[in-house]
Amino acid sequence: MVEVTHLTKCYGDIKAVDDISFTVESGEILGFLGPNGAGKSTTMNMITGYLSSTSGTVTIDGHEILEEPKLAKSKIGYLPEIPPLYIDMTVRKYLEFMFDLKKVRLPKDEHIKEVMKLVRIEQQSERVIKHLSKGYRQRVGFAQALLGNPPVIILDEPTVGLDPNQIIEIRNLIKSLGKKHTVIFSSHVLSEVSATCDRVIVISNGKIIADAKTSELSVVSSGKQKLSLIVEGTPSTVTDAISKIPAVIKVSKGQDMGENSAKYMVEYQTDTDIRREVFYAMARNNCAILEMQSGNETLEDAFLRITNADQTKNKKKVRGVN
Repeated sequence: MVEVTHLTKCYGDIKAVDDISFTVESGEILGFLGPNGAGKSTTMNMITGYLSSTSGTVTIDGHEILEEPKLAKSKIGYLPEIPPLYIDMTVRKYLEFMFDLKKVRLPKDEHIKEVMKLVRIEQQSERVIKHLSKGYRQRVGFAQALLGNPPVIILDEPTVGLDPNQIIEIRNLIKSLGKKHTVIFSSHVLSEVSATCDRVIVISNGKIIADAKTSELSVVSSGKQKLSLIVEGTPSTVTDAISKIPAVIKVSKGQDMGENSAKYMVEYQTDTDIRREVFYAMARNNCAILEMQSGNETLEDAFLRITNADQTKNKKKVRGVN
C-alpha cells in the first residue's frame, strides 16, 4: 500500500533523511519513532507530498507521489501535529468545505454524518471550532483526514496535549481505523505506540535503525531473548543447570527473594524456546520454579538503548574514531 524506496532529503550539506526504505501493507498500523530531530516529520511530509525528496520515491497504492501527485494524494488522509482548522467555521461547515476541496465523490450529507459519528463529534456539529476544547479540535482534524475514506491515514503526533481520557479515546479510534485503513502513526509517547501499533520503525539521524513488530522490537534490536525466573534452590545449582542448556547465553542471579529463593535472568538465542528445558533442568535438581515470565525489555527500554547507541556511534564518527 505504501512503499518508500531510498528516500533522501538534504538541506545543503545536511541529510535530514538518509536513504531510507520500507513498506507498509494494507491494514497495518505502523508506529514511526525517533528522538527530536531524527527526521520523522520530514519523512512524513515527503510521504504526503508536502515536501519533495532530494532523491528516492514514495508510492501510494501504486501511484508515485511526485509523478502522479493528484492520484497519490487522493489515497491519503493526513492529520499533522497542528490540525489545519478554520476556527471561525462550525464543525459541519468546515467538513463540508473540506469535502468540496477534496472533491469527494460520495453522498455529501450522509458521508459527513458517518465521519462525525466515527470520531464522536455529532453533538458538536453546529459549534464554532474556536470554542471547542483541544481534544474536540483533534477529533475534527481526524474527521477531515477521513473524508473520502482514503486507504492510507498518516498521523503526526495525534495525541500531543491531550488529557489521559482523550488519549485513550484517540488510541481506540486509531485501532478501529486499522481495520479498514493503512495507518502510519508518528509519536513520542511510547506507551501509545506499544498499545496501538502492529509494527515499529525507529529512525535516528535520518536513518532507520530498527524495524520490527512492536512485541519483538527488544528481541530484534538486542539479538537475544530473556526469561525472568524466581527459583527455590542453591544459586550455584540453579545457574549451573540452566547454563548447560545449549541455547542459553548467560544466567544472572538477581535479588534474594527469601525462603532459599532468588530471582534469575536468563538470556538465550532468539530462535528457540527454552521454557520446557528450564523446567526439566530445575526438576532434575530438585529446584522449584516459583515464577517464570518474559524478561524482555519494554518498548521504552529498547527505544532508549538503540537510539542512545546510535547517537554514541555518530559522535565517534564525528570525532574520527573508528
